[in-house]
Amino acid sequence: MKNWAGNLEYSSADVRRPESVAELAAIVAASPRVKALGSRHSFNRVGDTDGVHVLLDALPQRVDLDPSRGTVRVSGGVSYGALCRTLEESGVAIHNLASLPHISVAGAVQTGTHGSGVNNQSLAGAVESIDLVRASGEQVTLTRADGDEFLASVVGVGAVGIVTGLELAVQPSFRMRQRVLEDLPWDNALADFSTIVSAAYSVSLFTDYGGSAVNQVWLKALDGELPLPSLFGATAALQPRHPLPEMSAENCTAQLDEPGLWLDRLPHFRHEFTPSNGDELQSEFILPIEHAPAALQAVRALAEGLMPLLFVSEIRTGAADEFWLSPFHRQQSVALHFTWKPLQPEVEAFLPVLEEALRPFGARPHWGKLFTPDGHDWEALYPRFADFRAFAAGHDPEGKFRNRLLDSILGVPARR
Repeated sequence: MKNWAGNLEYSSADVRRPESVAELAAIVAASPRVKALGSRHSFNRVGDTDGVHVLLDALPQRVDLDPSRGTVRVSGGVSYGALCRTLEESGVAIHNLASLPHISVAGAVQTGTHGSGVNNQSLAGAVESIDLVRASGEQVTLTRADGDEFLASVVGVGAVGIVTGLELAVQPSFRMRQRVLEDLPWDNALADFSTIVSAAYSVSLFTDYGGSAVNQVWLKALDGELPLPSLFGATAALQPRHPLPEMSAENCTAQLDEPGLWLDRLPHFRHEFTPSNGDELQSEFILPIEHAPAALQAVRALAEGLMPLLFVSEIRTGAADEFWLSPFHRQQSVALHFTWKPLQPEVEAFLPVLEEALRPFGARPHWGKLFTPDGHDWEALYPRFADFRAFAAGHDPEGKFRNRLLDSILGVPARR
């Protein structure tokens, strides 16, 4: 089996497809090494194992709304696209979505995946409870009332259990409009960064870091929000755009201020179109938003080496949360996302240069994308990192959920 991008082949010796959580628990209890695979939209080996891979698509796929609690209970393997269609049928929504609606709920939450918006938490921010199978095979449900154990487990990078279900907070359905601006002068982007990224419910900037202007700004506004008082020196696109200028916008969500449902505006790409595989790699680094202008200048200084490797970079924002290994832990953040050409040796050779440029700003890598594992001081980046290491070792002393990537980050379990 390979991942979504096709840039890595998994190492598992066996693949199982349990049809019940009880069957999954039995597999976990009996396996010396085991990991779950969801939509496989990761670009590194965070989900790999040399033991048993379990696929969750044969488990009952449930989406159960509880209007009295304002929540929905969803099976971990359900995609956001499928979840959102079901929610909209009942007139409710979740607070945000990532660029692609095709990813699984469990995998996205476990790796700290997010959308954009200065006041919007990552996808994990909606989690009210989480169902896990621990290394022993024990099935547990944790809620916010469980305090630290809940905060350590929600963004758990697959190191503390296999997620079988989550309860997410919902809100009334809402409508949005999407507008794209083009050629935002870099001087204005840096001088007015906070104003620009706060100008709508969700804002994304797309750039290749070359030239004197940011290529595009995507503004996703709540229907009824006032129009922008200024375009900040950019021009409004007169026809729909793709983040890559040479690509057709056919697969993108509707633009030109056309009102539509939240689930058809928050992602960049339509659910009914399956994204292509094998033609890109991804990295992302999340850092405190107050460092955004300086960090962007540092990346622009690398443009000569960066641009030949890059399709496009997306700049997003996110609100702080309390999850121990969330890249947004206790900081309102800016996220610098890099969509690379499929040149893995060259990208991996360049990553240490990029990471060194971002080091002064406390950049935290996205757990599911390409980064240099031994190139970061994890305890300096995450105040609860040592606590998480001990927590993971306590729940998985044999390293059942570990792999080489997690060992390089968390250390080899003492009892391995």
